[in-house]
Amino acid sequence: MTVFQRAYPPTRPAAGPALWFVFQKDTLLMQENGQSQILIQTDEADMAKMQPRDVLYIGTIADVACMACEVDGEQVLPQGWRAVTRRALFGLLDDAAYSAAGYAFQLLNWQRTSRYCPVCGAPNGPLGESWGRQCPQCGHLAFPPVIPAVLALVHRDEHILMATAPGRPRYSILAGFVEPGETLEECVRREVMEEVGIEIADVTYINSQSWPYPTQLMVGFYARYVSGELRPQPGEIEHAAWFHVDELPNLPPPLSLSYQLVVGYSSILKRIEKNS
Repeated sequence: MTVFQRAYPPTRPAAGPALWFVFQKDTLLMQENGQSQILIQTDEADMAKMQPRDVLYIGTIADVACMACEVDGEQVLPQGWRAVTRRALFGLLDDAAYSAAGYAFQLLNWQRTSRYCPVCGAPNGPLGESWGRQCPQCGHLAFPPVIPAVLALVHRDEHILMATAPGRPRYSILAGFVEPGETLEECVRREVMEEVGIEIADVTYINSQSWPYPTQLMVGFYARYVSGELRPQPGEIEHAAWFHVDELPNLPPPLSLSYQLVVGYSSILKRIEKNS
């Protein structure tokens, strides 16, 4: 299986054509190839025509260098190039390229937002090993942030708890950011109690997913309902209800871990039913 192999400063790419992850605002630029789109593959001299900013060497795919950069939002695109939203990349790129695209966006975001030291305000030093940045004035050292958030699929026999947020009609499972001093399991129990007022048990880790919008790590859990009546938290939850696995509402998009957890739980029940 082809994988994305990460690289870190001060490693430099080999000479020759590379795969370019070129971001214009929040979109990735790709080339049209018949009825489909492919990553841009060219050398640095040709890419220079686009006046790329903050070029980074991020790794390799099948021994081909992967480069990341940004271009001006008003830049006119060459013929055959088009801008693709990051969410639309799921299913358009293979797993290796999709992973590299998320990594590229997060590093470019880090490079852009870490130019100054958050402690003393002095200009930060260059990107170093593991993409860290150290202030030459006060010595503060920082690395690209990864913000953990939990997803909680709460189940009650053949029913799944799903909810909508204000202004968002699509149903999803419960989610929330981890607070300082809190374990992931504690976060799951707290978020469920805060958002819908019920008690849960058997909090079990299932899977995780990088979610570069811009720097989240989504951590998915199953949890068993114990007691309590649903009391949606005002301002956070518009509607919450139990749905039978055979009568689920409009689900999140397939790229999301939320969707994968729901489908996974439904599959587990069907296997149990088949074997019983």
